[in-house]
Amino acid sequence: MRFAVLLLLVCTAARAAAVVTDGLLPNGNFEAGPPKTDLVNGTVVKGGNAIPNWETSGFVEYIESGHKQGDMLLVVPQGAHAVRLGNEASIRQKLAVARGSYYAITFSAARTCAQAERINISVSPESGVLPMQTIYGSNGWDSYAWAFKAKLDVVQLVLHNVGIEEDPACGPLVDAVAIRTLYPPTLSKGNMLKNGGFEEGPYFLPNASWGVLVPPNIEDDHSPLPAWMIMSSKAVKYVDSAHFRVPEGTRAVELVGGKESALVQEVRTVPGWTYRLTFAVGDAADGCTGSMVAEAYAARAIVKVPYDSKGAGGFKRAVLDFAAVGNRTRIVFQSTFYHMKADGTLCGPVIDDAKLVGLKKKPAARRLML
Repeated sequence: MRFAVLLLLVCTAARAAAVVTDGLLPNGNFEAGPPKTDLVNGTVVKGGNAIPNWETSGFVEYIESGHKQGDMLLVVPQGAHAVRLGNEASIRQKLAVARGSYYAITFSAARTCAQAERINISVSPESGVLPMQTIYGSNGWDSYAWAFKAKLDVVQLVLHNVGIEEDPACGPLVDAVAIRTLYPPTLSKGNMLKNGGFEEGPYFLPNASWGVLVPPNIEDDHSPLPAWMIMSSKAVKYVDSAHFRVPEGTRAVELVGGKESALVQEVRTVPGWTYRLTFAVGDAADGCTGSMVAEAYAARAIVKVPYDSKGAGGFKRAVLDFAAVGNRTRIVFQSTFYHMKADGTLCGPVIDDAKLVGLKKKPAARRLML
């Protein structure tokens, strides 16, 4: 009898929590919608379990692409449906995960009519707030990544809009919620940097040609780019070779925040020893044109790498030699300037293929652009 009860509890828990696999969550694109009898005025979701695989609370709307709200036309980036989180609205889904492992959530979101929209994302006991004041995607949608460490075997992912608007329907649209297991990168031969090619990172949504925004560490305790931190106040954009041009491999980072964001990794060094940092600077072939300058810092050394972008892809390589002044040294990449595409969206230089090696003997200091 005890065994039967235990088996029943295990089966019930399995049905209640989706087993995590890389990709969209069950009904993560919201294409399976509620019955029409559970929609008030055609869009407002009635009942907490009306949308398959999701629980909802607050003012949640089920939106079809092309839906009009006054003079505003709501567009869905993938498929035909999305949800809109109005005042104090939430969507949540239970996930069966491996305790102690790291995961990255990726989802797409767009602003509608609120002035200061943001999304609270949480996987108990961790949470973060992702502001949406800056739009980076040319179609009004952005994809966001957020990482967490699983503290339990079953966790609950919650996306929540904390806004209080006069119009309760004002709030962000959410679509295409996915997950990817993050594997802590190890050192490879000939490189003191981990994940220097940025191949390990969050999930790319299918046909999402606008990349994935990686938030600064003030908004996420765990970086979706393993071994790297995003410092300061703005995000960087994670890009892939399926939709962009990258210098090496299949993934890279576009510095879209000017000096308001920095890509940082801290490494162990020996004071007085000399090290050489090499990396690639280019453009993502996303229409970002003009004279760019990417900066790299290490210890007391700096190199500024000019790159004249035609917006069609390409790259150059740079070298920075430096002498360590402490037991740990921060390797930092930044864009000197803000850049905008013709449609007004932010863009910037691409960083890829970063390598750090120790030199056998101390050479004369040099800063080279190859």
